[in-house]
Formats: sequence, C-alpha cells, structure tokens
Amino acid sequence: MKPDTMKAAYIEQTGPPEVIRYGELPVPVPQDHQVLVRVTAVSVNPIDTYLRAGIVPMPLPKPYILGCDLSGVVEAVGSKVRRFKPGDRVWGSNQGLLGRQGTFAEFAAVDECWLYPAPAGVEDEALAAVALVGITAHLGLFRNAGLRAGETLFVNGGSGGVGSMVVQMAKITGASVIATAGSEAKAAICRQLGADYVIEYNKQDVAEAVRQFAPNGVQIWWETQREPDFDRAISCLARRGRMVVMAGRDARPAFPVGPFYVKDCSLHGFAMFNATPEEQEACAKDINRWLAEGRLQPRIDRVLPLAEAATAHRLQEDSTLRKSGALAGKIVLRCA
Repeated sequence: MKPDTMKAAYIEQTGPPEVIRYGELPVPVPQDHQVLVRVTAVSVNPIDTYLRAGIVPMPLPKPYILGCDLSGVVEAVGSKVRRFKPGDRVWGSNQGLLGRQGTFAEFAAVDECWLYPAPAGVEDEALAAVALVGITAHLGLFRNAGLRAGETLFVNGGSGGVGSMVVQMAKITGASVIATAGSEAKAAICRQLGADYVIEYNKQDVAEAVRQFAPNGVQIWWETQREPDFDRAISCLARRGRMVVMAGRDARPAFPVGPFYVKDCSLHGFAMFNATPEEQEACAKDINRWLAEGRLQPRIDRVLPLAEAATAHRLQEDSTLRKSGALAGKIVLRCA
C-alpha cells in the first residue's frame, strides 16, 4: 500500500549544498498522463548542482525536489496513461527541469512521455546512471554530429559521465576514438571502455598527440570542458569536421573564425533538456538495446544513500567546477 509521505532530498531556497534537506514530503498524486514511480535509484548531474545553487535560472516549485534521473517500479498510473502499468520497471530523465519536480525521493510523478521500459537483467543503479548522460551522448553524436562508421572522434575527457558514453557509443557505431585522461587510472578506464588512443593531457601535448594518431584530422571533436580551447580543437579537425559543445554556460572563449570556416567546419551546441520527447525516446530505444546486449555500461564512481544527497552534490560540484579529479563516473543514490 502506498504511504502518504515519503523521504526526499529537497531545497526551500537556492544556495550551497548545505541548503539540501532530507525529510518527509507528501507522496505526489499522478495526474492524467503521469506515472507514479516508486524510485529505487537516482544519479547526480552537474545541472542538478547548478539549479540548487541558483546558477541556472529556472522556475522551481517550493519545496523543490532535486534530480533529473531515476529508475524504479511503476506504483500507479493516471487515467490516460497507456504505455505502462503497475509493476513495470522503468527509467527516465528530464525531471527537475523547466518547473518539473525532481527525482530525489522515494516516489516521483513523471509524465509518461519521459519514461522508458527497463531492459531485463540491467540493474537499477546502471539505469539511473545512464539516463541523462546516455541521452546527451546519443543526441550529440547522432542527431547533431551525424557520426558514421569509419570516422575518427576525439572526446576531451573519456572517463567521465558523458565522455564514457561518447566513447562506447562511438565504438558501437564503428568509429575510431581518441580520448584524453587526467591520470594513468583514468587512462586505463578509457582503454577499458574501448578508446583506441588515450592522451594523458598532464603529460602530453594534446594537439600534437591527436595529429600523430590522425594526421588528416578528426571528423568529430566532442568537448566536455566548460572552457573550450577552440584554437586547438579546430586545428585538429579534418575538413568538414564537426565540433560538439554541451557545457560552459558562462564561457566566452576566443573563436578562430578564419581557420574554422575555410575548413568547412560546423559547430553543434545543444542542451539535452531541449530535445523533444520523441527525440529522447529514440535515444532510449538504442540505449536499451545496447544495455541488454552488454555493449553499453555506465561508469559509476560510487553509490550512496539518498540521505547523503548533500555530500553527493558537494563531490559533484568539486569535480565539475573546481576540477578536483575525484570522480571517474557517476554518483548514484539509492532511494530504496
């Protein structure tokens, strides 16, 4: 029987990780097109910390439950839900954004269009960890950059949440992959994920190393950093090369217009949460198939209880903004 209240990690006002509260809130009631999910696992993303800190202005309900991603089991459905029934295992993302409540709770009411069936044999932690970063990587690689078999892709940071998805999806597609890493341990992770060539950026000149592996340039440069070095990236792109950017809201780096346009290059910037439900569902179908086949495996750095949401936010923020290097993958929180 569904309880009336639930444990949740939420905020009453924006601020540092210390504003996060862990306590009781009412269990949401699903509306016509919503599914009530008994949440088992969630994961932490940089956007979660930006919303909590007030860095990214978006409408936030009060109290505001944190979190974009979730996995769990359907508890109940609204009167117009057609794709799911109680007892179904599901996963999804795109919550906690644009005025929607988040997922860091024992229950979440989610619009049916943002949920996907969980493939058999895939653990809840993996489903939560793959959600936002997997959909982000898929959108950027295929919808935006049009990655094709036989091309060479560079990813700046191949062991992180999005980077590790980019490496694996590119290899599934039949591309060659160059990845950077900040330590020998992270370089080993990139190789384990399938990267053909790994550059330790603290020890090697990245541009020179890229040119040694791909003397004619790379077809795609995937940038995960908040402050892209466009001079370096464009010098490494092949003719008609494509560059993908998906971070750095406040970044204003110099851009070498001349070298960019004379090589017929293109720049693709995108935010995952702008994608339509149909676009994200197309990504989820591929992700489900690759997870079930064992070809896609999310990188999980650590698993913590939901009660430690503030600690998780602090770790994520230190890694994203202060470059602590402490994380090599996703933080997952267990809700049940």
